[in-house]
Amino acid sequence: MPLEITLPAELEQRVHEHVSSGLYGSPDEVVSEALLLLEACLDAAHQGKLAALRNDIAQGLEDMRHGRTEALDLNEIKLRGRAALLGKSV
Repeated sequence: MPLEITLPAELEQRVHEHVSSGLYGSPDEVVSEALLLLEACLDAAHQGKLAALRNDIAQGLEDMRHGRTEALDLNEIKLRGRAALLGKSV
């Protein structure tokens, strides 16, 4: 189904410049390529975040194996969190 979009004047001008350069045959091609590049960029950012999370997990597991962790009191954590939400100090 065709989609009509309205761009700010500056972006519209840039689309026309890309078409005029001969690199793209139409404004549709420019917008399509821009969307593909956006999706690739977002995917790369997501993959980077996943890699960082995996690294953090691996580091945590390594710390556990080497005894560099301590037990947590979940009730104390909950109390501190609730107090923080209420603006109190514990």
